[in-house]
Amino acid sequence: MAIKTYKPTTKSRRHISNVLYKAVLTAGKPVKALTFGRKRAVGRNNAGRITVRHKGSGHKRLFRDVDFKYDKIGIPFKVVSIEYDPNRTGFIGLAVYKDGEKRYTLLPRNIKVGDNFLIAENAEIKQGNRLPLKNIPVGTFVYNVELKPKGGAKIARSAGNFVQIIAKDAGMVDLKMPSSEIRKVRETCWASIGEVSNEEKRLESYGKAGRSRWKGIRPTVRGTAQNPVDHPHGGGEGRQGRGRRRAVSLWGKPTGKGQKSRRAKKYSDKFIVSRRKVGKKKD
Repeated sequence: MAIKTYKPTTKSRRHISNVLYKAVLTAGKPVKALTFGRKRAVGRNNAGRITVRHKGSGHKRLFRDVDFKYDKIGIPFKVVSIEYDPNRTGFIGLAVYKDGEKRYTLLPRNIKVGDNFLIAENAEIKQGNRLPLKNIPVGTFVYNVELKPKGGAKIARSAGNFVQIIAKDAGMVDLKMPSSEIRKVRETCWASIGEVSNEEKRLESYGKAGRSRWKGIRPTVRGTAQNPVDHPHGGGEGRQGRGRRRAVSLWGKPTGKGQKSRRAKKYSDKFIVSRRKVGKKKD
C-alpha cells in the first residue's frame, strides 16, 4: 500500500495526500442488508444545542453494521471482500461463516481475500484469529480487545493500532495500550491477534480546510486569539502570553501540555499500572 500524492495544479492540491485505496479495496458498494441510515448528532443534543464544539456539516454517511461482539464461537469464516468504511479509519471485510451467515468485521493488516479465521478458545495463534487473553502468549500484539468479559471489542480499533500483552498474574493480564498506558484486564476477555489495517492512514495530509469540513470537523479558534469574555487566555494588546501558569480550557479546567485531566478517584484507577506518557515521545 502506498500514499498517493497529486500534481500541484492548485495551492491546496500541492499538499494533499491520501491512502491509495485502489490498491487495497476489492468491493465497491456494501452489502445492503448490513447497512443502515442514521442522522449524525454532529455535537448537538436532543434540543439541537451544541454540546461538543467544532463538529458539524460533513458528508452524508451510510453506516455499516460491523460486528464487535464476535459471538459466533467455533465457526470458521472466510473474508470475501475488503471494503472502505467512512465511519472508521481501518478497513472492514465481509466475513462469510461456514453456516452461511454474513457479517462485517474489522480487518488486521496485510489481509487478503480468501483468508480463513476462527474465533475459539483453542484457536491457532495467527493473525486475525480471536481467543481469550489467557491463551495468548506474552509479547503478542492484539487488537479489538474487550475491557469486560462478553462486553464486545472496545480497545485498539483505529487504523494501525495494537495492544501488547506484557504480563499475566492472578487472573489478570497487563496490556500496554496505544497511549502507552499499562492497564490490567481480566484474562477471560477476548482479543484478536494482529494490528488494525490501514496503518499508513496517519501519513495522510488533508492539505486544505475544506477536506476537514467534509469529515464533519469545524474550525477551532485558539484561546489566545479570542477576547477575555470568550476565553481565559484571551485579551491583551497585540500578541500576549496566556497570563497564567497552566493552560486551561474554555471552562477553566487544565488542558494540554501534559497536564492531568483525569478525574480523581475514578473507578478504574485500580486497574491502571502505569499512567500514559504525554508529549511527542511515548516509548
